[in-house]
Amino acid sequence: MEARMRERVDARSMETRIDSMHQRDRLGAMAFVIGLWFTLVFTLVTMWPLIENGTIKLVLAISAALVLAFNTAAIVAMLRHYSDDKSFIYGLDIMHLDEMRRRKR
Repeated sequence: MEARMRERVDARSMETRIDSMHQRDRLGAMAFVIGLWFTLVFTLVTMWPLIENGTIKLVLAISAALVLAFNTAAIVAMLRHYSDDKSFIYGLDIMHLDEMRRRKR
């Protein structure tokens, strides 16, 4: 009976840790996307007046838009996948982290 109670507590603790790791990864991924958007928009705005050729401006704008679209879509897809499989993905990470801590002691 006591072992079952301990397993339930450990399972709740594991879910809490998984949710915590997942939330940190989501925040990091969103920060990366926001940073990417700011960086590319800043670069585009800064360089725009220095470029005299209209064709080069068009290529630059299309390239920036494609980089932003594909990177944003990739991060969103990754976050969805992580949400679906977070117990498996983060469970392994937590198991390995716990094992490393045990070995250090």
